[in-house]
Parts: sequence; structure tokens; C-alpha cells
Amino acid sequence: MSANSADAAAELEVVLVKAGRTKIRYPATLLADDGTRVSVRAPWAGEGVRDFGFVRFEPGDVFTEHYWRDRWYAVKEVRAGDGTLKGWYCDITRPAVRSGAELAVEDLDLDLWVSADGKDVLRLDEDEFAASGLADRDPGAAAAARSALDELEALARAEGLVGLL
Repeated sequence: MSANSADAAAELEVVLVKAGRTKIRYPATLLADDGTRVSVRAPWAGEGVRDFGFVRFEPGDVFTEHYWRDRWYAVKEVRAGDGTLKGWYCDITRPAVRSGAELAVEDLDLDLWVSADGKDVLRLDEDEFAASGLADRDPGAAAAARSALDELEALARAEGLVGLL
């Protein structure tokens, strides 16, 4: 399969790495790969329900996830099992790397939540990011991560994330 095409039935394994360890791996259906952005769809891969207070991820939820090879973030559209849009969960990551049927992404702790109506835009886990030590270990990556969070927040507040996708 070329980087510019997607086989509708193709499966990828998404591998999320955090602090040098695999946090989670899960199967996803490849929707598109244009050489820069890889889009996949997968059911909620966590165990049980995860209640953040502002949103609940639960069995039956479907995530349409967009990863970039040249950007420091991933944007995940989250829908309930009945198709109702819950919102967008954005991970600040190093650029994604696809190798065959595996898509690897390194989570850098910062996150952004945008509610379905676009009214709530929440910066998340800034304390975890500060405690991670990334700023000391890799100042360039830390600066890129902060810049990516600022960029996503500005997009979400100005025009929403739909135009990005």
C-alpha cells in the first residue's frame, strides 16, 4: 500500500508510548493516509468507563483519530455508540510514525478537550507535563509541545477543529 492510498479494510495497530513505555496498543481501521496525515477509526480502547468530569469515555464510543507526520498533535473526534458527537480530545505528541501496519505516537502529557458545541475548550495535564522533566531532557520538544497546544487552542476558539480535519 502506498502512503497516498488507503485500503478501506486495512487495519493498523495504534501504539501510544508515554515516558518510553507502551501505554496502550489497539487495532484501528485505516481510513486514509495521504503521506502527511493518517486517519483511523477505533472503538474506545480503554478498560471500562473513564470519567473526566467534563466527558465520559465508555464502551461503545467510537474515536476517529487523525495523526500527522509533521505536527506535534493528534486530534480524536469522539462519538457515543449512537453517533452523538461528544467532542474532540487532542493529544500533544511527537509527530506520528507509520511502519507497515503499526502507527506509533509518543504522548507528551499535554491535552486539549473541545466540547461538541465548541464552547468548552480545556487545557489538560499541564502539571503532568511540567513534572515529566521533558523541558530539561529535550527543551526543543518541550517548546514544540507547548506551541502545538497553543495552536490547537487558538484554532478551537477561533473556528473549531472541524476545519483542521
